[in-house]
Amino acid sequence: MTNKNSAPLHVLPIIVFAQFAGTSLWFAGNAIAADLQAALQLEAGAVGNITSAVQLGFITGTLVFAVLSIADRFSPSKVFLFSALAGAFFNLCVFWFATGLASLLSFRFLTGFFLAGIYPVGMKISADWFTEGLGKALGYLVGALVLGTAFPHLLKATSASLPWGTILLATSGLAVLGGLLLFFTVGDGPNRRPAPRFEWNAIPQIFRFGEFRAAAFGYFGHMWELYAMWAFVPLMLAGFNEMHGENLNVPLWSFLIIAAGGLGCVAGGYISMKKGSPKVAYWMLLISGLCCLLSPLFFFWSKWLFVAALLVWGFTVVGDSPQFSTVVARTAPKIYVGTALTIVNCIGFALTIFSIQLLTFLQGKIPAMWWYVFLLPGPVFGLWNIVTLKNGTLKH
Repeated sequence: MTNKNSAPLHVLPIIVFAQFAGTSLWFAGNAIAADLQAALQLEAGAVGNITSAVQLGFITGTLVFAVLSIADRFSPSKVFLFSALAGAFFNLCVFWFATGLASLLSFRFLTGFFLAGIYPVGMKISADWFTEGLGKALGYLVGALVLGTAFPHLLKATSASLPWGTILLATSGLAVLGGLLLFFTVGDGPNRRPAPRFEWNAIPQIFRFGEFRAAAFGYFGHMWELYAMWAFVPLMLAGFNEMHGENLNVPLWSFLIIAAGGLGCVAGGYISMKKGSPKVAYWMLLISGLCCLLSPLFFFWSKWLFVAALLVWGFTVVGDSPQFSTVVARTAPKIYVGTALTIVNCIGFALTIFSIQLLTFLQGKIPAMWWYVFLLPGPVFGLWNIVTLKNGTLKH
């Protein structure tokens, strides 16, 4: 038996696993980008285009799901399961049917579209189960997203001798398992209630609220940096190897650097319970911004100092994400929370396309060590805005 203030012990671990399993689809194409480039005869900018296609799909899916109130009109656990099955299918379509860049990007776009029924809906299911300790629960959920994002790189590192289709098969199978497990063992929470409907005409009104605007702009700065950094981690490592004649294991270290952010999310969640979400978001963003600034120097350090710096960057670059989401939700006008979260997420993910494409454009035009400095305006803009909340009265 459960009540509205508690949940069975298995609920959070299974939601976290399902979130990890479903979001492993996100960077499956990035982990095998070099193989896809060779198999489909793609140009050098394939990594950025593959990532941008997923991001654009996710943005489109988020808007469609919000405007149609999909997770409110239908059972969230059924929506999660259907999205996991559809995302897994289109992920495999890259192996089955992709013949060139256009078909590859189409299948990655459709995978991203159905990720909109996994990541946000997983958070809704968690909120429907937990009325207390939701901030900590969201820290675990975003941490699961990070591990899911990193996981294809680990698969690549441990199955380098296997065909690249193995990565797609494994991530699709994992997504299906996560969707089935959540649907049959967790289901919908006892606190499920309709969320506010998406309202286009409310957007100008929402951004008139100063605290919300500061939180949203802080989040936008964070997003400018986050996915571009994740997408180009393998190229950072490969660039260092080429520059120094080293042999760092690119897939393995890519996994470890991105996965470090999962620890950052969980640690930030616990710290926020004492220090408040604005302070955690501020300090995480400050450290990751310093990593952007100092990134050219990383390439002149020893390989162990280099990977240590990237681990710190990976820990902080996403450790602020759950806290920004918390602050955005708490500063939004109560009657427009659903609309506010939707539009902030859509704008944030749209910005990731521009930063990823910027780094893609810089490939071959300037030395690799200078690419990542162009991510610095994001943290600077975010810090400029979030500092007003860090020093204000909003504690949690």
